[in-house]
Amino acid sequence: MNRFASSARRALLAALAVLPMVAPAAAQTFPSRPITLVVPFAPGGGNDILARAIAPGLGKLLGQTVVVDNRPGAGGNIGTQAVARATADGHTLLIASNQVTINPALGQKLPFRIERDFAPVGQIASVPIVLVANAEQPFATYAEFVKFAKAHPGKVAYSSPGNGTPQHLAGEVFAKLSGTELVHVPYRGTGPAISDLIGNQVQVSFATMASVMQHIKAGKLRPLGIAGQAKARALPDVPTFGELGLRTYEAALWYSLLAPAETPKAVVERINAALVQVLHGAELQEQLAKQGFEPATSTPDQLRALIDKDLARWSKVVSENNIKVEP
Repeated sequence: MNRFASSARRALLAALAVLPMVAPAAAQTFPSRPITLVVPFAPGGGNDILARAIAPGLGKLLGQTVVVDNRPGAGGNIGTQAVARATADGHTLLIASNQVTINPALGQKLPFRIERDFAPVGQIASVPIVLVANAEQPFATYAEFVKFAKAHPGKVAYSSPGNGTPQHLAGEVFAKLSGTELVHVPYRGTGPAISDLIGNQVQVSFATMASVMQHIKAGKLRPLGIAGQAKARALPDVPTFGELGLRTYEAALWYSLLAPAETPKAVVERINAALVQVLHGAELQEQLAKQGFEPATSTPDQLRALIDKDLARWSKVVSENNIKVEP
């Protein structure tokens, strides 16, 4: 028994001695095959736009083809779960919006936990949410809209891409802080939500700037305010909600790159370094800015802190505003 215990102990010590070498070795052999960027939504949305924007640059820097794989369904949960269950070697990554930090606050039963099942790689970009109105509506400014909404309680409708989306919550919080009574009309995606706004089936929308910029430029939609405290580079003349009196209001979509949990730290850091270099490219920054995105970079630890902060923030927002989401 003593000889057996001694042999087992030596084997354990030998295995432990090898462990520090695993991460560097993994980084040296990564990537060994094409990398897949999973977009958990159909083509055309923010996740998809960003995935296709960064894929060529990442592929060039990492020396492998980077493929964009759209896996829509269940509000993004199908594609997200697929990455959570993928081999943790850096070859399967997720383009995630901060929707993943909102869903837990809404009481959804999810097959994964964002803080447990994913390794943060880095932030990609954010996109401001803007309050826009159909250009034919009788209000042309934020103040006129609030006055109109208060004069017609329960008669003014706003569209969103669906229940529980950041755009939906942006409208709920706004209604409470502004003292208005708005009617939420959820759609199955950004496209139909904006289409019906242009068609005047709803009066306003809390929409991502990327989804409405072309319609603002065409004069079909009128921006009334940026839903937050920071000015938007793409619409510098549009006031923020903070400037308009809502000092505590904050709403925005941000996007990040996530890997399965247990992905070697050295691999995560290599992908992060490539991502940061790609996002610092002047041509890409100009491309994203024209589409309403604000490019952003971070370390994996900074993204982890942002995720933790957002999980707590949305939990508080949902609780304090008594927001209920229909399944």
